[in-house]
Formats: sequence, C-alpha cells, structure tokens
Amino acid sequence: PSGVGTTYNATVSCVMAELKTPGSMSKHDTTSERGRRAEEAAAQHLERHGLRVIARNHRCRGGEIDLVCRDGSTLVFVEVRQRSNRGFGGAAASITAEKQRRIILAAQHYLAAQRQTETPCRFDCVLIDGETPLEWLRDAFHAC
Repeated sequence: PSGVGTTYNATVSCVMAELKTPGSMSKHDTTSERGRRAEEAAAQHLERHGLRVIARNHRCRGGEIDLVCRDGSTLVFVEVRQRSNRGFGGAAASITAEKQRRIILAAQHYLAAQRQTETPCRFDCVLIDGETPLEWLRDAFHAC
C-alpha cells in the first residue's frame, strides 16, 4: 500500500519496516531503555565476577548477541533477558529453542568474522525478573 513505509523483499520473503536508530528513539521508549539498562547491569555484574566485555549487541542476519565476554581463554556469548515479572515463566522461559538457535547462529557468525573458529566458547544467560536480583546462568545451553 502507498505511504505505509514497508518494502517487500521477495528474496527472503519478508516485509521489512524502517527501523528507528538509537538517536531517533523517543524519550518515552521505555522498553528499549529498560533493555539498555538491563544489558548494562549484566555487563557490570559479569565484570565484577572477572569477565571482560569485548563486544555489545553483535548483530547478523538472523540473530543477535547482547554481550560477548572473555573468561580467561573462553569466549562467552551472553543473552540478557529482562521481564517486569515472572508471569508466563519470566525471563528464563523467554529463551526458547528458537531463540537459542538464533544466538548460536550469531555466535558462529562472530567467530567466523573474528577468525576464532577454534576458540573455546560457552553460552550464558543473565535473567532479570522484576525487582529480584539478577540471576547469572553459566553454560545455560549448548550448540549441538
């Protein structure tokens, strides 16, 4: 339809909408602001526990990694999930098998781009449910 601002891409059979850049987001965009604060809290927590954050928000077609950290010689791909409460299973339940697949895809992309395909790695999750303290799940899932 005319004036809608979407484009149909037949190659990937999806409709792509124009995305807002961080500088163009409204001050009232509380979801993205909460997400940014959750990622920052997770990064600080992990750094206090000896990990070094080396990348944030690595994106590729089909996936995204919130934080990439170093824990000694191991690369750690971290998914940060924040929910306002534990209804519907909370933050942990939102990391579905499909979400894990997309994180693994993004991790494979990151490793290939960095030419680190033989580097030991693991997948951690940082969960934030409402006002409860954050929970760090080391080695939360595995790439098959």
